[in-house]
Amino acid sequence: MTLFKNPVAKKRWQRFRQSRRGYYSAWILLGLTLCSFGAEMLANNRALLVVHEGKVHFPIYGDVLTGKDFGLDYNYEVNYRELKKSLSNKDGWLIMPPIPFGPLETDLIAGDFPPHAPSVDTRHYLGTDTSGRDVAARLIYGFRTAIVFSLLLLVFNYGAGVAIGCMMGFWGGAFDLIFQRIIEIWSNIPFLYVIMIVASVITPGFWTLLFIMAFFGWTSMTWYMRTATYKEVARDYVMAARALGASGPRIVFRHILPNSVSTLVTFVPFSVASGITSLTALDYLGFGLPPPVSSWGELLKQGTENLEALWLVGSVVVAMTVILMLVAYIGEAIRDAYDPRKFSFYE
Repeated sequence: MTLFKNPVAKKRWQRFRQSRRGYYSAWILLGLTLCSFGAEMLANNRALLVVHEGKVHFPIYGDVLTGKDFGLDYNYEVNYRELKKSLSNKDGWLIMPPIPFGPLETDLIAGDFPPHAPSVDTRHYLGTDTSGRDVAARLIYGFRTAIVFSLLLLVFNYGAGVAIGCMMGFWGGAFDLIFQRIIEIWSNIPFLYVIMIVASVITPGFWTLLFIMAFFGWTSMTWYMRTATYKEVARDYVMAARALGASGPRIVFRHILPNSVSTLVTFVPFSVASGITSLTALDYLGFGLPPPVSSWGELLKQGTENLEALWLVGSVVVAMTVILMLVAYIGEAIRDAYDPRKFSFYE
């Protein structure tokens, strides 16, 4: 890879791989994220594949099959779980996802009130919530929502924070002083109150929450980038670039940002964890994503309100603990990999 032609980058990668738990945690988290992006293939009430009368159908990708297609007397979409039981090998066969329930589907058991306990027979492996929806399915879809939200929030916060912080450190003077005062005022605005006001006026959606959190969350990265830029601007190689006539953008993009990357990279895992926990906390308080969107915070709230159903609170707590533990190990490995003392020699 071109990246590893740089000897410093190669050493950092080697140091990262030497931290075994961080290295394996990165692969596990990457695998979980990729699996969540294919959540429809893991938890869905539609079949993955249907073979009937010599024809192949993929209902999960929009190939809707009605009762008429199987000689039944109704014209709406067939129940694939029931179809699997009644379909003989002579007529065809189908494959269901490992969890044959959608995140919004209610499955009520006769003679029992939800939440239903985990059962292999009903194929609710982690039970159901208070509305009879499968907990495992909602965990998977909720993780996808949380990880996408945190990654987009990371991009917006880093984009604004790095750009403004770099300009503050590079230009200094009046621009730096003015933005320092702006950031100090901005940081003291009670973020939770803003969310509460917005939630009382409109129903906050995914993009609304993302915009509000990015609107107030970019300031923390600005200080780190400002400090790193001030430090790099005073170095000899920047002064030499200026003496050779290099433009400001060239100095920033070719010299300052590449040498400040350690400041950015070491905060990435913890920013992702912060995005996940923030969204979960808002959903738990009722100011986050509206029902029936799959959310870890909603499941956690149901669990604390129904402590007799330990599978509700237990599933969310275990899932959050695993994810945050993986992120912490990755952050620890990245911190060690970018530690300048590992590559410094003193005489």
